[in-house]
Amino acid sequence: MFHKNIKLAIAALITGYAIYQFSQGEIGNGIALLLLAGIFVFFYFKNEFILMAFIKLRSQDFEGAQQWLNRIKNPSAALIQKQEGYYNYLHGIMLSQTNITKAEKFLKKAIKLGLAMDHDLAMAKLQLAGIAMTKRRKREATTLMNEAKKLDKHGMLKEQMQMMKQQLKKI
Repeated sequence: MFHKNIKLAIAALITGYAIYQFSQGEIGNGIALLLLAGIFVFFYFKNEFILMAFIKLRSQDFEGAQQWLNRIKNPSAALIQKQEGYYNYLHGIMLSQTNITKAEKFLKKAIKLGLAMDHDLAMAKLQLAGIAMTKRRKREATTLMNEAKKLDKHGMLKEQMQMMKQQLKKI
């Protein structure tokens, strides 16, 4: 919606006005304005379009998620580094169903930019391992699977890893 720096400027202006309200004795208005400023700070760190794309992706609505991601015109300028990583991560996951070459490019860029959650990083590496396995690169697939296994501390991807190991043995 707004550029990342504009969000911070709006939050600063609202915070300044909240301080003015506090000095005038309007405590309720000041608190409400601080909460409003907090929303802009929250959306600085968590992009609203990426959040909506995650919601659509959870309900298996790939087209809807793609529409939300397409609203971000220039990701390198509009997003902070971790958000850009998630932008590429979501594109990579969606493209892994249709175009694995592009998906590989997006997932590698997402890993390079960084993802905040370990299980998201593990999922990205596991997707890359699947792509490498499809392209008959067994050594790379094994390395990526081991890295994903280290990152998956809660065992959420255990079944997928076991299936991929069985498929690797067939190659």
